[in-house]
Amino acid sequence: MKDRSLRPHLPYNKALNEKARRLRNNPTPAEKSFWNALRRMPFYPEAAFNRQKPIGEYIADFYCHRFLLAVEIDGDSHGEDKTIAYDARRTACFEALGLKVLRFSNREVEANIGGVMAKVEETVRERKEILFGSAKKE
Repeated sequence: MKDRSLRPHLPYNKALNEKARRLRNNPTPAEKSFWNALRRMPFYPEAAFNRQKPIGEYIADFYCHRFLLAVEIDGDSHGEDKTIAYDARRTACFEALGLKVLRFSNREVEANIGGVMAKVEETVRERKEILFGSAKKE
């Protein structure tokens, strides 16, 4: 399949497998709500996401390989200086690999899941256009 050749090789740290598994098995309420809403979206079959995907030295909360999209759901601790710096490094790492990163707070997911899903859907459309162009029919 031609579109696979467009995808970069993502570095993978096997040492993160167990942590990623624990995170998948113990999602936050916001992550659970996001995941349930995401799987009901009309674009989901085309843009399947993985949960807690190790990429390099980090773990993306949600990752779509086809559209090179990472979605992060940030809890309250993400407003602290130390966590802000960590998130910036993680985002820079993902972007250096060609990924688009979306960030939503737990509060945003819980209070406005419809708006969050609309932004994800819009970004999936944009990524499809960027990566495949509008003339290509999948």
